[in-house]
Amino acid sequence: MKYEGMIYRPPSEADSLILQVAVGCSYNGCTFCHSFQGKTFRIKSFEEIKEDIDEAATYGTIRRVFLADGDALIIPQTELVRILAYLKEKIRGLERVGIYANAVDVLKKSTEELFELRRLGLGIIYLGLESGNAEVLKRIRKNATVDQMIRAGKRVKEAGILLSITVLLGVGGVELSHAHAEDTGRVLSGMDPEFVGALSLMIVPGTPIHEEMQSGKLVLPTPFELIRELGTMIANCRFTNCFFASNHASNYLPLRIRMPAEKEQALQLIHQVLQRKDPELLRPEYMRAL
Repeated sequence: MKYEGMIYRPPSEADSLILQVAVGCSYNGCTFCHSFQGKTFRIKSFEEIKEDIDEAATYGTIRRVFLADGDALIIPQTELVRILAYLKEKIRGLERVGIYANAVDVLKKSTEELFELRRLGLGIIYLGLESGNAEVLKRIRKNATVDQMIRAGKRVKEAGILLSITVLLGVGGVELSHAHAEDTGRVLSGMDPEFVGALSLMIVPGTPIHEEMQSGKLVLPTPFELIRELGTMIANCRFTNCFFASNHASNYLPLRIRMPAEKEQALQLIHQVLQRKDPELLRPEYMRAL
């Protein structure tokens, strides 16, 4: 397999074959993101992709494939269909293909086009919401509005594709912490995804948001304020059936809950942690990572 630069994939795709069909991120403008700095975006040729698929076909049974890089759903429909069809033809035992997308990419696809991709094996789309608050989205230079986020989420679900959403605790700073948490819970409810992954903002030097922090424009919430955000977010979520996780290495309080069934139990735990304010209850700083 031929990879260009650092490759990123969702934690749930740890056992998947990573097939790099594009390099970098077509937008690459979010203030907090360092993942694709230094990469010039391009879509790989089908010949390059075909060569990697042919190699993968020699590995034996592969149940899952993840299409990298940052927003591979931007690939034109005819090319995505060609890639998925070839994967389906060549890879033995393939059950699901996953892909990163942003809301704008999703909305460029009709429900019928997404359904076609699902028929060819696209089983899950990972979409970064980050925040449901309009001001926060503007500050982090996300390339979609709250309305676009909700419409994109609904379109994925209408096509029968699993929807996994990422949100960022702390991204609104202390100033917008409560509004960020409340609004994100409401927007997540409107999208009603099957999966939500809550991460905590970790500042990477060289990013625009790092400059904001250094200048004092952004003040990060404390660990317990981040946990309060998490509780407010969960309290405002109304899901049909969603697996909500905050067990990413960036978080101070790892949770894995099925909502709505385990919602109240999780809120009680968060309440207890906030009452005690015992640092021993939190993931140690040295164990946190991106």
